[in-house]
Amino acid sequence: MRLMRTVLLVGLAAAVLLPVFASSVQAQGVKIGFIDDEQIKLKYKAWQRAQEQWEIERKAWDDEALAKRDELQELIDEYEKQKLILSEDKKQEREAAIRTKDEALDAFTKQIYGPGGTAERKQEQLLAPLLERVTEAIRMLAEEESYDVIFTMQSGLGYIKESYDVTEKVLEYLDKLEE
Repeated sequence: MRLMRTVLLVGLAAAVLLPVFASSVQAQGVKIGFIDDEQIKLKYKAWQRAQEQWEIERKAWDDEALAKRDELQELIDEYEKQKLILSEDKKQEREAAIRTKDEALDAFTKQIYGPGGTAERKQEQLLAPLLERVTEAIRMLAEEESYDVIFTMQSGLGYIKESYDVTEKVLEYLDKLEE
C-alpha cells in the first residue's frame, strides 16, 4: 500500500512538474532520462528470482484452493445424489457441512488474496527490497551522470533533482488563495 502511495505521488509530481521542466529545459539545459520498467523486470536477475519465488508460492496457494473447491464440489455432488432419500435431519447435517466447507474456502481465499492478505504481503516482501535497489541505482546514475530528472515508463519510480521541488512555493500560493 505504501508502495502504491509512493508511485502515485511520484506520478502526480511528474504531472505537476513536467510543464515546469518543459519551460526550464530551454533556459537551463535540463538533462532528462527514462527507464523501461519491463526491461528491468526482464533483465534484472534478482527480479527474475523473485518472480520465480512468487510463482512457486502462488501455485501452492492455487493448488490448495483448488483442492478445497474439489472437496466442496464432492460434498455437493454427493448431497445432490442422495438428497431424495435422506431424512430431514441428515439433509440439514449435509447442508451444514457444505456451508462450512464453502465458508472455509471463502475464508482461505480472503486470507490469501484479499486486501492485506498473504499474497499481498509476500509480494511486498519480495519486491520492496528490489524496488529500493532500483531506486538507489536510479539515484546513483542521476547523480554520477548529472541527470536532473529520470522517469520510469510505468511504475512511477524515478529521480527528480531536489532543486526542482516547488512544494513550498505551491503551499505559499495556497495560503494566499485562502486569504
